[in-house]
Amino acid sequence: MAMNELLMNKIIRIRREEPTDYERVEEITRKVFWNLYVPGCYEHYLVHIMRSHEDFVAELDFVIEVDGQVIGNIMYTKARLVDEAGEEKNILTFGPVSILSEYQRKGYGKKLLEYSFEKASELGYDVIVIFGNPGNYVGRGFKCCKKFNVCLEDGTYPTAMMVKELKPNALDGRRRVYYQSPVYEIDMEEAVRFDEGLQPMEKKFIPSQEEFYIMSNSIIR
Repeated sequence: MAMNELLMNKIIRIRREEPTDYERVEEITRKVFWNLYVPGCYEHYLVHIMRSHEDFVAELDFVIEVDGQVIGNIMYTKARLVDEAGEEKNILTFGPVSILSEYQRKGYGKKLLEYSFEKASELGYDVIVIFGNPGNYVGRGFKCCKKFNVCLEDGTYPTAMMVKELKPNALDGRRRVYYQSPVYEIDMEEAVRFDEGLQPMEKKFIPSQEEFYIMSNSIIR
């Protein structure tokens, strides 16, 4: 299962991740997220443990290559929506999704996302819920969670939570609570130990961390 394409004289290939990619993907994830949201990062550890979790969707674990070099990846896990009657709907979430900085804003991330959406739909999924910067995802068809009446267990509608219907009218407007996989509940001590075994990188503050704090702590009224 792969997609090959020629863009601006570069050969692009999207394919399933293989064990030989693991170290490269974790390295890319670390580079992309380092200092982005907090000093340092833990997303590479999440990638490391996600592959063996029961909610991991291996069929939607993709890397993107440019001229034979892996430059990014996307990973999906199962999630669920539960309505007020207790009826559950199986859905997806993705993340981390990474594209090396030198390849960002050149269309590679868009191609990787759109390819994964197509494959997710083929597997029978019709809804994706994510947390992220809306500016990165509304152009890919994601909308505010409140427009679909999808909230957290405490009844709030986070600004950073967005919903995409892979099939029209997959959601009917009834109130549903979103539950993500427990794999995202990272043991921070284990994450720190994992990172200590890697090449040291400087932890520092950059403005995107304040933006993340504001976005992750704001809700839609």
